Amino acid sequence: MKQGYEKVWSECLAVIRDNVSPNAFSTWFGPIRPVRLNDNILTLQVPSQFFYEWLEEHYIDLLKKTIKKELGPDGRLEYSIVMDNTPSASQPKPYTVHAPTLNKQALKNPPVSIPVDLSRDVKGGGSLPNPFVIPGLKKLNIHPQLIESYNFDNFIQGDCNRLARSAGLAVGQNPGKTSFNPLLVYSGNGLGKTHLVNAIGIEVKNNFPEKTVLYVTAEQFTNQFIDSIRNNNQNDFVHFYQLIDVLIVDDIHCLAGKPKTQDVFFHLFNQLHQTRKQIIITSDTPPVEMSGIEPRLLSRFKWGLSADLQVPDFETRIAILQKKIHNDGVEMPLEVLELISAKIKTSVREMEGALISILAQSSMNKKEITLKLAASVIDKFVKHTPKEITIDYIQQTVCDHLDISLDQLKSKSRKRETVQARQLAMYFSKQYTNSSLSTIGSKCGNRDHATVLHACKAIRNLVDTDKKFKQFVNELDNLIKIM
Repeated sequence: MKQGYEKVWSECLAVIRDNVSPNAFSTWFGPIRPVRLNDNILTLQVPSQFFYEWLEEHYIDLLKKTIKKELGPDGRLEYSIVMDNTPSASQPKPYTVHAPTLNKQALKNPPVSIPVDLSRDVKGGGSLPNPFVIPGLKKLNIHPQLIESYNFDNFIQGDCNRLARSAGLAVGQNPGKTSFNPLLVYSGNGLGKTHLVNAIGIEVKNNFPEKTVLYVTAEQFTNQFIDSIRNNNQNDFVHFYQLIDVLIVDDIHCLAGKPKTQDVFFHLFNQLHQTRKQIIITSDTPPVEMSGIEPRLLSRFKWGLSADLQVPDFETRIAILQKKIHNDGVEMPLEVLELISAKIKTSVREMEGALISILAQSSMNKKEITLKLAASVIDKFVKHTPKEITIDYIQQTVCDHLDISLDQLKSKSRKRETVQARQLAMYFSKQYTNSSLSTIGSKCGNRDHATVLHACKAIRNLVDTDKKFKQFVNELDNLIKIM
């Protein structure tokens, strides 16, 4: 009596589960679906050509043993690679894997079937293409890129963040299954967005070690997408991100003015959301105030919960500082913490910076931490805490230093000194602001993002090869920083 293909594959999975890590099992065997069993040939459906190649390269021996164990020595394996020939919201046609047809057998819509010779040794079968790997991340065992100290224990709750923290904790305990998907956290700089989303990722990993969590900035995501286009492996880029269970994207507003990156993120968002994967994003502003983001993407951001982090009140600021010195194993008079909290009100990051400065002064000068010492440090710290560096300020500083007008910098002039001034303004704007390349270009005479990229590369190349120019750039850099 023939066994059903689902039962055969279920028995195979039981063996495979005991021979691979939970993360590898979830990543590479979870998405596989048995399709049919005819004449001792088990057909498995896999998501892409890339997926098939990875299984062939890394798990052929294990698959061979399990198939023969269940179907006998004549058991054979065949892959069916789904080829979606119709564009959809979740998998757009540009990112569909088009593999060559190696077998005339076909399933619906039609898949590509690849017979597998279970008698051969995969090590002698020639090299296969390497899977898509994001620089800095490990294969299979993907490093989540989370900061361990940014956890919920170190995130002080107050009226300023109660909703966001509670929602984040709920997501961490039940990712993808709450109504907070996506979860968008927004606030001004230095109020704890990055800390909170890291804490959520850490909570997920603590509760569900088998889940794949990844934290990236929007800029990292964009650069990876650009690299995938350059290397002609967009399919692998998309497939890689489809494997993530909890995707955390910091500073999503940085996708403004990048339509192609927004497009791929839109389709990726749909795919992850439909498969109940958790999406967490941060922004400097709520969706209604985001500019340069496509309406269809903004509508997705509004599907879940948008929670803001407000400026902490006096008591919460003191509690944050107390937690900080406790973790660092140092002591400080309460009156000093109160002074810091009273003087610095709008940024947790600046408060912690002042705290570190006081500790440094005390240690270097071997002085006791007193209210007088703290006051002198805080006054200097607040006075010299740099204001926000803007594109307009950078442009004006460059123009003043090079003795040209702002109109010249923004003009279409191709004079050498004007072009170099424009490139320097773009270079420093990219370095000191969170503005997108498109935004920087538009403020430099309506240039496009490619022009800004070229300008940044040109300046970096000159800095690396010309000592005099490097000294000049350093001087200009110091002028910008002492605003």
